[in-house]
Amino acid sequence: MARVLITGGAGFIGSNLADRLLRQGHEVTIFDNLSRFASEFRLEWLRAAHGPGGFRLVNANLTDFDLLLRAVDGAERIYHLAGQVAVTASVQNPRQDFQDNILGTFNVLEAARLAARGAVFIHASTNKVYGSMKQISVVEEPTRYGYADLPFGVSENQPLDFHSPYGCSKGAGDQYARDYSRIFGMRTVVMRQSCIYGCRQFGMEDQGWLAWFVIAALNGYPITIYGNGKQVRDVLFVDDLLDIYEAAIRHIDIAAGQIYNVGGGPKHTLSVWTEFGPMLEELLDRKINVIYAEPRPGDQRIYISDIRKAERELDWRPCLSVSEGVGRFLKWAQDHQELFKNGFFRNLPGW
Repeated sequence: MARVLITGGAGFIGSNLADRLLRQGHEVTIFDNLSRFASEFRLEWLRAAHGPGGFRLVNANLTDFDLLLRAVDGAERIYHLAGQVAVTASVQNPRQDFQDNILGTFNVLEAARLAARGAVFIHASTNKVYGSMKQISVVEEPTRYGYADLPFGVSENQPLDFHSPYGCSKGAGDQYARDYSRIFGMRTVVMRQSCIYGCRQFGMEDQGWLAWFVIAALNGYPITIYGNGKQVRDVLFVDDLLDIYEAAIRHIDIAAGQIYNVGGGPKHTLSVWTEFGPMLEELLDRKINVIYAEPRPGDQRIYISDIRKAERELDWRPCLSVSEGVGRFLKWAQDHQELFKNGFFRNLPGW
């Protein structure tokens, strides 16, 4: 069993990862400043499942390098998931975005280089490093946009084009993680993640759109569609994401120093409302009213990950269908209606 550090371990992806690793018997340290909404809710869920002493919690910021260095010391795996996650928040506060995503990632890499150089380092990046991709030909179909010339989606060879402070900060961290493998020989793996969704995700309008639409529809919150709703994303259930993290560990001799586009791929896509809206209405058996607004700057009309590199090198592919994944999330949201109806959800910081 391995000694594991998860930055952002109280977040949506991080807590699901912590649960899986704890069930496997690993020694898990969560490094998190608990500033994100629902952090305590997820920690309580982990404590209920694994006992109050089942994992170690370091409540600190990534800018506290001394604490980070001690937390990293001796780790065999490091999953760097912490950071600022929304484009809109980065525009509102670019300095905080810089500190969280550039300085924070640099500090984790440096701590690993100094205290856990042999560790496998999984870095959660984003498809936003490719920018709006306006140069790619897009066709408009009845319910969605499509690529004119990319039948398998966007590959890792797509030129980087950072757009927004968030794109810049995540892109810089992405490249730092890659270069620490080339220059220092660290076993870093960059995962450029598309739309990840799943249980214990508290989606917001500007981040986690699929979860947000489900929660809003369940509870009568207003839903705004920016654009015409034909924008397409490939979606990936969180369990499938954790599977590729494990695949990278198993195949680290191949994966070290590599970048992978990680998402549902062409077989797991949805248009954000012209397709997802009717699906959700059928599941809830009622009409859902929405309002429309102008597209937001930098929004991609379509993004689909080309996941063939991950399939080829890591023997990984998504397993859960979109309909099954959405059904699982909907059931979780319905089973936890008390979180949304009693005001807890709407009063969370950052909502």
